[in-house]
Amino acid sequence: MKYFAHSHALVESLEIGADTRIWAFAHVLPGARIGADCNICDHVYIENDVVIGNRVTIKCGVQIWDGVRLEDDVMVGPNATFTNDLYPRSKQAYELKRTLVKKGASIGANATILCGITVGENAMIGAGAVVTKNVPPCAVVMGNPARIIRYIEEGQ
Repeated sequence: MKYFAHSHALVESLEIGADTRIWAFAHVLPGARIGADCNICDHVYIENDVVIGNRVTIKCGVQIWDGVRLEDDVMVGPNATFTNDLYPRSKQAYELKRTLVKKGASIGANATILCGITVGENAMIGAGAVVTKNVPPCAVVMGNPARIIRYIEEGQ
């Protein structure tokens, strides 16, 4: 099996890994690259300059904008928000800022990840957190702005 796309999904990319599942009303633009064994849930939008690793789950209502990179085994909760411009203005050029979510990190529902940030390996972003700066590996962050509340021990 190459990949599965629901009949109501719009998949324009030719770079989708084997065993990936793309569900109803998701839209994947032509330049996006998605790895193997991913689960892209309903109402997900993935722009062109996006790279998604293997075994990534993106829950419903998430938009992945140009410049976002999700490494292997990342979990993105429902309605999490990414940005790619620190100072957006309507109909004006913008400065694209890249965002990197490293291997094994999890982002909780409704979290906001500002652009230009790196979320470290195996870090956890709490539901509703507003991440305004880099998150170290294995850190658990919560709040607005997000603050480290503890670190994950190996095996958690």
